[in-house]
Amino acid sequence: MHAEYVEQRNGGYYVAGTRISLDSVVCSFNEGQSPEAIQEDFPLLKRSQIYGAIAFYLDHQPEIDRYLEETEREFEGSGIRMSEANPVLWEKIQRARAKVEESCS
Repeated sequence: MHAEYVEQRNGGYYVAGTRISLDSVVCSFNEGQSPEAIQEDFPLLKRSQIYGAIAFYLDHQPEIDRYLEETEREFEGSGIRMSEANPVLWEKIQRARAKVEESCS
């Protein structure tokens, strides 16, 4: 059973024993990233955890897809700006934008 790789807590799904959401792994997987590429983005995850999370997703795909759609609707409807909802991610995005602008000038 793949449930050992994913746990449900605080209303969401997470890679077991981590603070990394299943959403993050699934999003990368659905974008076509390989488990190896996903591990580059999330180096704290072991390859077996990534494969386990993907297997869990595939075994529960309709349920997880519904959860992802509901989560996205709730986030969009909340009116919370990204900078407030996830300031660390917002800062990373801003730094990446600045690098792109710098390289284009």
